[in-house]
Formats: sequence, structure tokens, C-alpha cells
Amino acid sequence: MQKTKKKIKIPFLCTGNSCRSPMAESWAKNLRADSIEAYSAGIEPGGPAESKKHKDNQRTHPPAGKGKGLNVFERYLTLWVILCIAGGIVLGKVAPGFAKALDGMAIYVNKAPVVSIPIAVCLFFMMYPIMVKIDFAEVVKAGKNGRPVGLTLFVNWAVKPFTMYAIALFFLGTLFYGFIGPDALDNVKMPFGLDLPVGAMHGAGRVVLIDGVKMLQVPLWRSYLAGCILLGIAPCTAMVLLWGYLAKGNDGLTLVMVAINSLTMLLLYGVLGGFLLGVGRLPVPWQALLLSISIYVALPLVAGFLSRKWLIAAKGRRWFEEKFLHMLTPITIIALLVTLVLLFSFKGEIILSNPLTILWIAIPLFIQTNLIFWLGYGLAKLLKLEYRDAAPAAMIGASNHFEVAIATATMLFGLSSGAALATVVGVLIEVPVMLMLVKICLRTRNWFPQDKLVAASSG
Repeated sequence: MQKTKKKIKIPFLCTGNSCRSPMAESWAKNLRADSIEAYSAGIEPGGPAESKKHKDNQRTHPPAGKGKGLNVFERYLTLWVILCIAGGIVLGKVAPGFAKALDGMAIYVNKAPVVSIPIAVCLFFMMYPIMVKIDFAEVVKAGKNGRPVGLTLFVNWAVKPFTMYAIALFFLGTLFYGFIGPDALDNVKMPFGLDLPVGAMHGAGRVVLIDGVKMLQVPLWRSYLAGCILLGIAPCTAMVLLWGYLAKGNDGLTLVMVAINSLTMLLLYGVLGGFLLGVGRLPVPWQALLLSISIYVALPLVAGFLSRKWLIAAKGRRWFEEKFLHMLTPITIIALLVTLVLLFSFKGEIILSNPLTILWIAIPLFIQTNLIFWLGYGLAKLLKLEYRDAAPAAMIGASNHFEVAIATATMLFGLSSGAALATVVGVLIEVPVMLMLVKICLRTRNWFPQDKLVAASSG
């Protein structure tokens, strides 16, 4: 007995339910009636029988990206950050020893704190939900989209770190130098692996003894510069998925670029970070950078890869994407906000004595974000990329992986450092600036050639 071949079901839905979906249905049936079962949503919602079929299919096979958008944590991230700044400052005033006691729960090497255990836990939960979303199997498909991927890698790793250093150096070390304070100093962690005597010089800093612990005393503006450097070498691999979606970009390509950037970060983050911090006279031993990358990038990356593989095998992809990832959505933001409260409990005095501190840091970060966006967007136009590829290619460079930057700054310089504060300012401006760039992308779609299928379906 001959086995009946199962037909492929294809629903057609046209924007506004105009006549094009019934036309597509007819065309498909005439083309391959033997292997395709086609139906449309009809001309009127709920009108023809096909519309009911479409609705039934939507319930069992919801379209990718449906319901995707800014949740309450992401939409009001700037507000939450501002509230955490206020909460942290109040905590620092009311219970000054609380955050310090938590930060003191650390792994010590040569009597110097290396890893703060509570902060390491918070930062892991910031990173894991991001890493578990990445499907690295998509990397093998990157060859089909060589130009946008190549553009992203060029802007993110050959341009962005160096423009960030130059812009931050000009504003923090020259233009705003007098406002920050020529004599303002910051006490940061002793670099991991170094055991220098009190009074010794290391880069632009001097070893001092504070409460029995060796610290490195550096100019405050250089500490802010270090935070900006760490932001500049961390291209976004998390929220860029959201920015690309809102800009109506190519979600599949964005996932590929996220995976490639995550792998590239393992190789180049420490190299570029060590080089630029050294140029900025805040040299960090390679052991410290390697430890930071291992804890805050490699560990959640491996945990995300293994748990993703196991959960999909055990529960299925639909449960993983619709249930598990949904439960994880607020965890990154909550862990971030807890970290910010602790950080600002240390920095309250500096902010209250100089409330414009955040502005001095935000200006170079704002300029850098716009510069990198327009550079990537302009090069995409020169390369004649389609809009759906150009938008995410520009967005991934403009946006920063502030979770990694905060984790690294905290690990290298301490929770109370100016470097950690500078990375937090990156969080503060991220959402409003990136939403502004999303609107720019949507208004300039006509600058780029359109994918014919997308143009027809949205017309």
C-alpha cells in the first residue's frame, strides 16, 4: 500500500487582509496542489472559512516574534536605573557599612580582594539569561550573509574600541578635566597578580594602604576613562536582538551576529582591553583579564550552551522558547538593578558633592554611540545592503554589552571605583538613545534597497 505524502500547510496573511492573500492561496494551489495545502486569512477578518483556519493555525503555530517587544523592565530601564541611583545613595547614607560588608565577602589573593562573591553571583545572573538565548548553530549559516557580518566585525573590533578611547580621553582628560577635579583621586583594587609595596607606582597610580588593604590610588578621571574603555570593547549581544526587532531588521541575521560577537569577545576582549588600559596608564595584568573573561563571559556562555542543549532535548524547543526564556526575561534586569544599588551606595558622596559627574561621563558615551551607529549605517549603504540587514548591523555596534563592562570593571577595579560608575552611566543612556536610533532607522528605510518579499508583504 502506497504511503500518502503529507502536505505542507502554508497560511497566507496580507496586511489589512486585502485581496492579495487569496491570490497567493490560489497561486500556491495551482503551482503545487499535490504537496501544498494553502489557505489565506481572507479579505475580511473572520469572514471566509479560510480565516478560521488561519486563526486556528496562529494559535498552534504563533509567528516568530509575536508579542516580542519592550517589557516593563526594558521599557522603563532608565527609570529603574535612576531609582536605583537614589536608593543606593540613601542606602549609603543610612547603612554605610552594609554594602561594604557585602563587597568584603570576597576571595582574597595576597591580602587583596579579587572576586566579590555577592557581586559575582549577581553578575552571573545578569549574563546567563543572555547567553542561554544564543543559538550558536546559526553561526554556520553566516557565510550566506558575509557582507553584513564582515561590516559588524570591522566596526565593532577595528574601529569602536579606538574611537571610544579617543573621545573619552578628549572629554574626560581635557575638556571636562577641570570640572571632574585635577586633584580628585579614586581608590581602586590592586591589579590581580601584583604584590607591590606601599608607595610604589603602577601606571598612573600609587599603592596605598586603606583599612589594612592595599589599594591603587589613581586620578579619578582616569578611572572614568577605564570604564568607558570597557564599554567600548563590549559590543552588545543581548538587547540588540530587541533593537533589531523594533527596527524591523533581519532577526535571523541578528542572531548570527550576536553568536559571532560572543565568540569573538572571548578572543579579543582581553587583548584590546589590556592594550587600551595600558595606553591609558591603568595597566592590568593579563591574568586579571583572563580571570574576568573566564568568570563573566566564558562561564555563563558554557552554562548557557549546555543548559540550552539539555533543556531543548528534555522539554522541546517550544517549551524552552515560550516558557523557560519567558521566566528568565526579568532576571538579568533584576540582577543588574541589585548591583546598581550596591554600587551607588559607595558612590553617593561623589555624586552629591558633584551632581554633574554623570553628565560628564554621559556626553562622550552619547557621542560615541551616535558616531558608531552612523558609521555602520553609512557603510551599510555604501555596501548596498538591504535595510533589514543594514539596521541590525549598525545597531550591534552602537549598543554596548554593559553587563560584561560592569562585571569587568567591578572585577578589575572594584565595586566602589569610578570605572564601575562609568559603566553604569552606559546603562543609564542605553535605552533612550537606542530607541532614538530605532526611530531613525524606521524613518530612513527608503535609503536602502528593500527585500522584494518583505516589501510585498508590508505594502
